[in-house]
Amino acid sequence: MIVDDEPPARRRLSSLLSRDPSFEIVATCPDGKAAIERIADTKPDIVFLDVQMPGIDGFAVLSSIPAADLPYVIFVTAYDEHALHAFDVGAIDYLLKPFSRRRFEACLERVKNRLVTGQKTERSQILQLLERKSQYRDHVVVRSQGNLVFLRTAEVEWIVAAGNYVDIHVRGRVHKVREKISDFEHRLPPHRFLRVHRSIIVNIDSVAEIQSCGPGEHIVLLRSGRELPLGRSYRDRLHDLLQRSE
Repeated sequence: MIVDDEPPARRRLSSLLSRDPSFEIVATCPDGKAAIERIADTKPDIVFLDVQMPGIDGFAVLSSIPAADLPYVIFVTAYDEHALHAFDVGAIDYLLKPFSRRRFEACLERVKNRLVTGQKTERSQILQLLERKSQYRDHVVVRSQGNLVFLRTAEVEWIVAAGNYVDIHVRGRVHKVREKISDFEHRLPPHRFLRVHRSIIVNIDSVAEIQSCGPGEHIVLLRSGRELPLGRSYRDRLHDLLQRSE
């Protein structure tokens, strides 16, 4: 898949790829929104991904993809400052515009070596970078009931796991998303959200009180009146975070 907001760049990548019968182009996308939709539909092996695009940039595209479904990534950018981030995120390679045909062919050889050896992009590297970047992100993109939904993280109250899905509670509405809660947690700003139970994440700003309900037992009371269980192993972290925010 090719993702770039510049038509000449998409055409050049398509032309260069067409010279090698080992590759098939399954889609070309002009922006991040289209990329998220097509990646979910086609599950490509490799994505040539522009870094800077209007609205949803390349890193935001990656953050919207469940970790288990992440393809091989080759970043395409006109700014060499993104090169380090490209490797931090576990990309196979990056192409600095304008790149030569020889440079492109070297990139394809690296891709082929990865495909032959079966060496996967390091999932931990991707999650670490997305977690670091998430503290600056004010929205997440999810697929719910076949639609792409843009959620402001400040409006998300709490998230609960339901098997391989998470139910995201936002201002009285619930968005059901097929994603493990551990993966979704990495897409949220760590300074704003905290796990309070193995299956529950809360927005700290939504917490009104921590109430005792018996010897060693507590509940989290949200400002909406919702009561949520507080796991014993998560209690100290919540107390510490609430005290730091005061």
